[in-house]
Amino acid sequence: MTGELYLVVKAVHIVAVIAWMAGMLYLPRLFVYHAGIKPGSETSETFKVMERRLVKAIMTPAMLLAWAMGLTLAISGGLFVEHWFHAKLLLVVAMTATHLVLMRWKGDFAADRNARPARFYRIANEVPTLLMIGIVFLVVLKPF
Repeated sequence: MTGELYLVVKAVHIVAVIAWMAGMLYLPRLFVYHAGIKPGSETSETFKVMERRLVKAIMTPAMLLAWAMGLTLAISGGLFVEHWFHAKLLLVVAMTATHLVLMRWKGDFAADRNARPARFYRIANEVPTLLMIGIVFLVVLKPF
């Protein structure tokens, strides 16, 4: 991959990760507020629309683009032999699993069957943050 193309792919990867993380941090916060709303109410229906659009229009496309560009960078840079990259990849897989769990919870809200309190989602909201911190430190420091 040429130097200019590499930089374009890297820039797209960074933008996609930022968009993905914005959604990963915002969706659980929406759940915190949604959990305190009466199911079937007008406010609950508004939250359902917000959550659906966030997942479908931002989070999932950004996640797919982040993966595609990230794998392109990893392959072109020969990163699959680096130990720090293995750890980073494990955390990205965990972030993806978290994304899928959030989508399941969104489905629970959409079907008016959420049984969890707001406090649960406040705690769950920390998971993407902790994963993001680990990923950033691994990429920047390359500790092993």
